[in-house]
Amino acid sequence: MMNSPAQIVHGQVMHARSRPAPHSFVYPVFYLRVNLARLTELNSGWFGVNRWRLASLYTRDYGPRDGSDLQQWMRNLLMQHGVPADGEIWLQTFPRLFGYVFNPVSFWYCYDSDGGLRAVLAEVNNTFGETHRYLLTDGDVITGHTELTSRKNLHVSPFCSVRGWYSFRFRDTTQFNHVRLDYHDDSDNYDEPGNPSPLIKTSVGGRSEAYSVAGMRRAVLRQPLLTLQIIVGIHTQALRLWLKKVPFFRKPTPPENLVSYTPHPLTNNEESIS
Repeated sequence: MMNSPAQIVHGQVMHARSRPAPHSFVYPVFYLRVNLARLTELNSGWFGVNRWRLASLYTRDYGPRDGSDLQQWMRNLLMQHGVPADGEIWLQTFPRLFGYVFNPVSFWYCYDSDGGLRAVLAEVNNTFGETHRYLLTDGDVITGHTELTSRKNLHVSPFCSVRGWYSFRFRDTTQFNHVRLDYHDDSDNYDEPGNPSPLIKTSVGGRSEAYSVAGMRRAVLRQPLLTLQIIVGIHTQALRLWLKKVPFFRKPTPPENLVSYTPHPLTNNEESIS
């Protein structure tokens, strides 16, 4: 891992839907990857942890949502499931800008003491104020070739039903970060989720640089309206889908359990925990 307490990643978000009407977009973004054990090292005149700055990160936005220690909360979750991730824990997220943020998904990277990636928590938020978390493991070190799968449990878009499954791939180096997330909506066979053609392909990734005050300043000045871009983009793309007459699904009652644990490979024995 890097010696820096955080990374700034400059890249893009890509989203492509295959049916019933083709639809795609690409947006430039920047995001942070922060070492949860070293959050206090990030405070500066341009970035604050649990304090207002032009860019900031508030611990109450993640995990238990009460401002408590995020690293300890994640370690307790890993311990509960016997995941041997006893090394660093890094949170990948969009920062608050001018006090505001919306994270469609944040990723918690959990490493073992040898630096191997052993688990990832995908924390998904929808625009209705609901959150669900998918704890993904492989039983071994996760590499760029590892496919991690989980059933979909949260209503995210009104143009997708709550059925099917997600497929994740993570590429994680000191110079480059990339997440690929495919959504398959039409397979009920979770022992062999075999439809090779996903409904939606999404990816986020880019070039990583070690955190610095100067780097943070450049990122904020380059994209000061990133949060607005994300929120407006979500609603603009929804309008485009509606104009293309893509079927609309009403929001169901959210799941009572807030975390889904998916041992790899995906099976009918997937656990849900509160």
